[in-house]
Amino acid sequence: MGSFCHAPLFFLLLIVGCSARALYPLPSRRNDRNRQPLQTFRPYNIAHRGSNGEIPEETAAAYMRAIEEGADFIESDILSSKDGVLICFHDVNLDDTTDIAMHKEFFDRKRTYEVQGDNITGYFTVDFTIEELKSLRVKQRYHFRDQQYNGKFPIITFEEFISIALDAPRVVGIYPEIKNPVFINQHVRWSGGKKFEDKFVETLEKYGYKGSYLSKQWLKQPVFIQSFAPTSLTYISNLTDVPKIFLIDDTTMPTQDTNQSFWEITSDKYLDFIKEYVVGIGPWKDTLVTASDNYLQTPTDLVARAHTHNLQVHPYTFRNENQFLHFNFSEDPYNEYKYWMHTIGVDGLFTDFTGSLHQYQEWASPFPSDEEDAYKLLDKIVSMITKFKH
Repeated sequence: MGSFCHAPLFFLLLIVGCSARALYPLPSRRNDRNRQPLQTFRPYNIAHRGSNGEIPEETAAAYMRAIEEGADFIESDILSSKDGVLICFHDVNLDDTTDIAMHKEFFDRKRTYEVQGDNITGYFTVDFTIEELKSLRVKQRYHFRDQQYNGKFPIITFEEFISIALDAPRVVGIYPEIKNPVFINQHVRWSGGKKFEDKFVETLEKYGYKGSYLSKQWLKQPVFIQSFAPTSLTYISNLTDVPKIFLIDDTTMPTQDTNQSFWEITSDKYLDFIKEYVVGIGPWKDTLVTASDNYLQTPTDLVARAHTHNLQVHPYTFRNENQFLHFNFSEDPYNEYKYWMHTIGVDGLFTDFTGSLHQYQEWASPFPSDEEDAYKLLDKIVSMITKFKH
């Protein structure tokens, strides 16, 4: 991949941060006939909160970088502001990944709320208007990652996130999560008695996201909806036919809305139930292959059982750093990708390092011969036309 060009990106993000109007796909940018389609012949490369191994998570810059690096889908967590604007942000509180501590004007906003059974104290997105949230700047979550972009990028809205995908030079899917729906529905009110889930689906439909998995409409604008909350997924099944993914947490964590155990929601009986509402599951990868002393043990049968129920498996989260790599892989993320795709047989991977996964897949499983030949022919035609013009 080419080197990261700082100046144009900063200029574009300056426009994004300062613009008062919402960003929409520009008609001049939409020429779907010339956009390379989504690949569907190998596991999906899902940019977890963008390319956040390089650039602070959930920012326009992280998503744009992920598209540059070859992501099939850009993934985002969707929360809400106090005034009901959907935003891209992972934590319900702002403390860990923004500069909220530098804003003295907000010191009186600190609150303690119950979130998934735990009391958490901090500054919460639901206590700030979208204008106030836009005044904050995002920072890198992990201290061992590049800190040079801290304080440069604002929080973006769900609509801005969608615009980034639709304006990409090729077809790029989106993979938004209905984040903490129980908490959001407790603290935010929309007109007409609508819920977080209603607002979420309305936004997708506003931008043309619809259609079942691999349908013509879906392939034009690919999307997966994800959530850890099974009741949210069943609720929105009555609102949209786009494919949905049921996220599965660590074995010790119950579901946030039904308080079901890991063992119940991964049973054959439950997989048979949930497949009526979802096309796949998104488990934490250490629940698929458990670890001991940082060595992976014998794989569980969850992937095989999910596939028996015709469910895809998209585990999370793959990271390049040594502290996240099990010793089995000799501190080599490519060995980890090889194991999960070719030994375990997953259908997609959430990664913080989109470029690494894309490069591995290009080397290990390039385009099928007929598709590759077609692109080579197009390259030759372009080359001939260019020479003729000059």
